[in-house]
Amino acid sequence: MPDWSVSLHDGIHSLTAEAWDACAGSDNPFVSHAFLSALEDSGSVSRRTGWMPRHVSLHAPDGTLAAVCPAYLKGHSWGEYVFDQGWARAFEAAGGQYYPKLQVAVPFTPAPGPRLLVHPDAPPEAAAVLADALRQICGDTGLSSVHVTFCQEQESALMAKRGWLHRLGLQYHWHNRGYQSFEDFLEALSSRKRKVLRRERRDANTAGLTFHTLRGNDITKPEWDAFYRFYQNTVDRKWGSAYLTPAFFPLLSERLGERVVLMVARNGQETVAAALNLLGKDTLYGRNWGCTGNWPFLHFELCYYRAIDFAIAHGLKRVEAGAQGEHKIQRGYVPSLTHSAHWIENPSFRASVANFLEHERLAMTEEAQALGQLSPYRQDNAAE
Repeated sequence: MPDWSVSLHDGIHSLTAEAWDACAGSDNPFVSHAFLSALEDSGSVSRRTGWMPRHVSLHAPDGTLAAVCPAYLKGHSWGEYVFDQGWARAFEAAGGQYYPKLQVAVPFTPAPGPRLLVHPDAPPEAAAVLADALRQICGDTGLSSVHVTFCQEQESALMAKRGWLHRLGLQYHWHNRGYQSFEDFLEALSSRKRKVLRRERRDANTAGLTFHTLRGNDITKPEWDAFYRFYQNTVDRKWGSAYLTPAFFPLLSERLGERVVLMVARNGQETVAAALNLLGKDTLYGRNWGCTGNWPFLHFELCYYRAIDFAIAHGLKRVEAGAQGEHKIQRGYVPSLTHSAHWIENPSFRASVANFLEHERLAMTEEAQALGQLSPYRQDNAAE
């Protein structure tokens, strides 16, 4: 990389919000300085949690900031949603040391988006130079691998041309085909599926709860305190770890303002459930949710149907409801492939992983096609 300059930063505040966001843009909230700094300043991302910031900046030959990427040195594979624990076991069984590794990602967030954050005025080769720089960092610092997860398809394609390994994943996204109302969306479904959704919404809305959509300053500390309890309840039920600290959510609200959308359900004056969403340029991203009590179809109403209502009302193109959940298909969220790029430093191990991924990509593509056959949409109204 003659005349290009690469730096590693052990915290997001090593770069100003203006400089970082000039590269990250404003379309995707998860790669913003505000979101990433809230993770660090709340202690959710730290040495304690095993996510040690090593953000990368790239300066062009003329000295201007050309690109950045959110990167973390990791000694485990938790909180990533793209699973490589099997790779780690295999490499270590063969006598290698898989950890530490470099993770280019948004911690605890399975939301697709840009990872090679290139300034719009940067030289056209900046993304390729940044991809090569990540490989060089891996080799120069003795790491086993670099993983760029939930990146854009064009980023994974660019990196694949430069020797990186391409991995596919599967999520479920709702697409707005110009609907004017939720009823308009329902009309695109088959008659049987339409009846099911109407029944679920009716039962959820006649259970004695009231529903509210809160944004920015409307989300008070008591609401965030309640939400954190819900978040912990969900984590406990799934035998997971509560990566996010209580301080994270108020910081997020303070720094992202109106882009934070909290759907809440109340029983009288008591908040009994909530679903956290972040608003992008044309997409609503569903993140965490939780509740107390047992209410009919509350999860579907709060996380899926209210999100669709919001997207239609605000002219958004998509709702991305996070990882897992084939049950989302019947509620209008169709299978969507996600992309990751992986650099394995050891040539022999890289060849083994490449062989595995070749078969996995085929299986993942076939699974997406098979799940697509479960679409609830009428044949003359098939979703994208």
